[in-house]
Amino acid sequence: MTRLAIIGGGAWGTALAAVARAGGADTVLWARNADVVADINTRHENRLYLPGVPLDPAIVATTDMAAVADADLALLVCPAQSLRDVVTAGRAHLAGKPLAIAAKGIEIATSALMSDVVADVLPEAPLAVVSGPTFADEVARGLPTAVSVAAADIAVARRFAAALARPAFRPYVSDDVVGVEIGGALKNVIAIAAGIVTGRGLGENARAALITRGVAEMARYGRARGARAETLMGLSGLGDLILTCSSAHSRNTSLGIALGEGRQLADILGGRRTVSEGVATARAVAAESLRRDLDLPVTRAVDQILHGGAGIDETIAGLLARPLKHEGE
Repeated sequence: MTRLAIIGGGAWGTALAAVARAGGADTVLWARNADVVADINTRHENRLYLPGVPLDPAIVATTDMAAVADADLALLVCPAQSLRDVVTAGRAHLAGKPLAIAAKGIEIATSALMSDVVADVLPEAPLAVVSGPTFADEVARGLPTAVSVAAADIAVARRFAAALARPAFRPYVSDDVVGVEIGGALKNVIAIAAGIVTGRGLGENARAALITRGVAEMARYGRARGARAETLMGLSGLGDLILTCSSAHSRNTSLGIALGEGRQLADILGGRRTVSEGVATARAVAAESLRRDLDLPVTRAVDQILHGGAGIDETIAGLLARPLKHEGE
């Protein structure tokens, strides 16, 4: 029996634990929050992050990282900006085992992709990334879902795909780690922008145009970092963008809607337990775009609204006043 460790007790980590256990894997879930651990072990539910979804009683939750040491495979499902600290703290117990990263983001301090962050801490670890259009509650309930699993060594990607594949959970393998990561990260920024358009009442035409120009930015940024175009048009890029931008169920889209309606960022974030990854990713990608001299107007606009004190109406007016150009530029 495969023993699979999930590092992270949020909604997505809990959903992946449900997927792993549905295939018969011996599943252990590590979480910082002792209340989450107690809830999963006694009530077989994560009421804080995934309420109303019953979990297999065989899923074991723990706050002790040593409990994951004998796992065959581990999935890293903590927030992007805390991934380095979590992996560093658990280095002794994670060393030597294949790791799949299911966090979507770019580290603010370094502009590093999540795979680069983990490689810095555990340079010998075989690495993969898991990304795609996934609402955690649907995955946990067994509704049909497809994801990308990428690794530089395709055999590592296939190993994780085999461990996670279920009748309703279909992994597709790739060797384009950069493309899979960038799609999953940047779509959160575009989703915030799409939410702002919705919250401001600018109409469906504007939202569709914004998302489409966001795809162009995703491709532009991806090319600069070595991603393949076809990956960004796949599940982890366009697929995830479609899901995230089309539903207020998305944390990033709902944050954008609230901003567009006039709420302040600090108030929105203060009322949430979950992380909207696009807030940090906007800062990281905007800074990287300046260093690489990349034209990413939507991303920079989101960053200025979130972190630069820019007014929404003035920012939108500035985007609409940009010089006319060829659509392919």
